[in-house]
Amino acid sequence: MGYPSRDEAWALLTEYTQSESLRKHALAVEAAMRAYARHFGEDEEQWGVVGLLHDFDYEAHPTLEEHPQKGAEILRARGCPEEMVTAILSHASHTGVPRETRMARALYAVDELTGFIIAVALVRPSKKVAEVKPKSVKKKMKDRAFARAVNRDEIREGVEELGVDFDEHVRRVVTALASIAGALGLAGPPDEDA
Repeated sequence: MGYPSRDEAWALLTEYTQSESLRKHALAVEAAMRAYARHFGEDEEQWGVVGLLHDFDYEAHPTLEEHPQKGAEILRARGCPEEMVTAILSHASHTGVPRETRMARALYAVDELTGFIIAVALVRPSKKVAEVKPKSVKKKMKDRAFARAVNRDEIREGVEELGVDFDEHVRRVVTALASIAGALGLAGPPDEDA
């Protein structure tokens, strides 16, 4: 079959994922993956679909024994390419699937970071993701009580595996998230002058 279209991927995501927060996470990772596809000169549609679908099975199969393995089975049954399935499997370290492609490394590098950047944006008075700076992200990463569910080691490993500068990585992901800030609820309050 090849890669699903963006519309097909969205339909699959919404079939399995009812949670608004999980859907927003999928949109955030999709945006970051598209940004990295552009950066590396790769296929933006393919990378975006991988980002959109990386956790589509999580709500139905939230355990380490099932996620993302059950999702991989579903994608294979639908004829999705193995490169896509492997990238999705490898974003979860517990699967033991190595991240051998740039796509897989990018997915791993942006997955936890998108959630962390969103958490940083939400504690800002403006709640604008576009205002999040690398310095703020670094400071909040040192605070173990802040967004404690986010795995900081995976953020650091992802940057290292992808071979990018941390600050540049944060800026690229922030820019990607800012491009869909309205969908994420992170555009900030409406301008009072408008």
